[in-house]
Amino acid sequence: MEVNTEIVEDTQMDVEEQQKEEEDPFLNFVDQARSELLSLEDDSNRGDSDTSGYGWSWIVSRILKTCIAYSSGVTPAILLSELSQAWSEQRRVAVPKKRLELINSLKKNNRRIKLPNTVTIDSIYEKKFIALNSVLEVVIIDAHVLPGTNIHMLTLGDYWSSNIIDLYLHRRFYDLAGLPSGILKKGREVLLTGCYLRTATESSGHPRLLPTEYLVILLDENQDDDAMLLGAQFCSDSFSSISLDAVNKGVSYSLYARIENIESAEVRGNFGTSQRKQITLVDGDGVTLKFFLWGEQILLANLFRVGSMLALDKPYIASSVECDIQTSEEVCLEYGSATQLYLVPYIQHEEQVCVALTPNRHQGSRQMGSCNPTQGPRFSQVSLPCDSQGTVDFSNYPLRSIVVDLRDKMTGISLYGVVTEISKEDNNQATVFSLRIADTSGEIRAKLHFTRLWSLGRVSLGHTIFISGLKCTASKRKKCLELAWFENGTGASFINLSCLPALINSSCLHKLFKLSDISNQTCYAQVCRVWLVPNEYYYVNTRFSHSLCGHFVDKKPGGFVECSFCHRISDAEVVRTFHLKITLADKSTKALAWCTGQTAMDLLQISPEEFYDLPEEEQLMYPSSLENETFMVALVNCKPERCVTYDLLPDDSISWEITRAYKCE
Repeated sequence: MEVNTEIVEDTQMDVEEQQKEEEDPFLNFVDQARSELLSLEDDSNRGDSDTSGYGWSWIVSRILKTCIAYSSGVTPAILLSELSQAWSEQRRVAVPKKRLELINSLKKNNRRIKLPNTVTIDSIYEKKFIALNSVLEVVIIDAHVLPGTNIHMLTLGDYWSSNIIDLYLHRRFYDLAGLPSGILKKGREVLLTGCYLRTATESSGHPRLLPTEYLVILLDENQDDDAMLLGAQFCSDSFSSISLDAVNKGVSYSLYARIENIESAEVRGNFGTSQRKQITLVDGDGVTLKFFLWGEQILLANLFRVGSMLALDKPYIASSVECDIQTSEEVCLEYGSATQLYLVPYIQHEEQVCVALTPNRHQGSRQMGSCNPTQGPRFSQVSLPCDSQGTVDFSNYPLRSIVVDLRDKMTGISLYGVVTEISKEDNNQATVFSLRIADTSGEIRAKLHFTRLWSLGRVSLGHTIFISGLKCTASKRKKCLELAWFENGTGASFINLSCLPALINSSCLHKLFKLSDISNQTCYAQVCRVWLVPNEYYYVNTRFSHSLCGHFVDKKPGGFVECSFCHRISDAEVVRTFHLKITLADKSTKALAWCTGQTAMDLLQISPEEFYDLPEEEQLMYPSSLENETFMVALVNCKPERCVTYDLLPDDSISWEITRAYKCE
């Protein structure tokens, strides 16, 4: 069946549309930064098959993270330095240092793709720190007992580091390290998370990892010893054979199943809110059971990947009623004090995708498809991960993805564009917002899924956003493409560039316009140096807004308040804010614009509470103190061409919103 995408068709971008893209200062800097970094790249590394250059999304994400960290402004030197340093860490993975002989021999057979939170041993030495949710994918170099004690130590290495590190083994794994027959021995691969670092001291000249309960042993079905272990220990029990009566009599089970799905949830109990991971397992008979991780145990989920085979020795088995879980299964599994976990990792396939090295602005990923090696040097191949369902991961795609190039079964997508519609969906079960994003090639709808509440600050019509971690699927019901974004999803980020303080504080990220030159056709915030003309037109009022989303609220009959964006909310989430409309001017012309929130405070140089407490006469006289004050402002067209609704705008007559401002000294 032919699927129609929800796209405004524009098969050949005209000159005017092309110029809009080329004039965007931020996109221009991204291209410049990528060129600079590639020019610094060591020629000896360029042929490495493990790398495909700098992903467009990765560069944008690093630039924006730096902008958030340096809100007072950045320079090209700062941005390029941060990018270069971050990329050096990435290259450590792709271009490893001298490896130990044992690891070199195992590396040849390693076809796994790194888990999202994986860190290297070298990076631990450099930073003298490891985050609790970091993942270590390591090989046991040596296993021994400290002399005169019963303390087991594992010496670990990884595929990307020249350093090794010692781990104090947690006592729950001592039975597996019984030398020399234990499974935790030289050459065994394991995954770790939840680690704490003991830094070097006078008595110990190198750092060590403290014991962690969150260790998973990797098995290889192609190795005779591992195949025998799986056959002897995990093939006699199945989900259907589990009996609660037998469990109550002390019977334990060893189970083997495929990881079907991993979900996050927050559970509210008598003593507050706790985190939970729900892992759906399917055994060889097709029977499904839920494996739950609670509290700090959720770190274990960092070690799992959908499609991998999980072997559970002595899992804690509970009734669904006992766990207060709403599920169709009678029992569920948990990570108990005696539970041991083994994993046969899912090996992702690679799909070859053709990428144009000199694409035009409208090309994006359009060249996907069959690769013709005779086309000459204009094309280069990159390998992108493809799962068992045929979904291709574009998170490391070297070019910018645009709307017209989106296809079914794409994940890890990043988009840069303008918000033309945003609203909350009527769904009592989840917090879902519908957002329509447009670039110069078209527009598409994305559904934003939140764990609890909206958490992205104020987003409105005409704002320029960068959103990553999107998944594209074909909707059979609507016969169009739809994007899905999950707040806690892999690689998920959402940054509103229009409201970014560093945007107007950094000359390398914006172009300075005269008011007479600003265009309502642009897809980015336009920065101008202006002064205020309150005697021309001026309106200010204090209103209440929703603290989470920044949009205005109205009082309804019955005493409750309703947010124009999130709908009904509680009084505790309401704050006083400004609604300001004012005339801006420079030497070329004048323009009427509006603003709210922090931007209005920056222009008025007073808080809403202080202004509200002023006598009425002083409020009326206040504008005179602002006359001829000079500001740098970022302006967006809050009525873009493809905008569907203006419900979020307080005044239909004004086309310009001031999203950021600062006073010129």
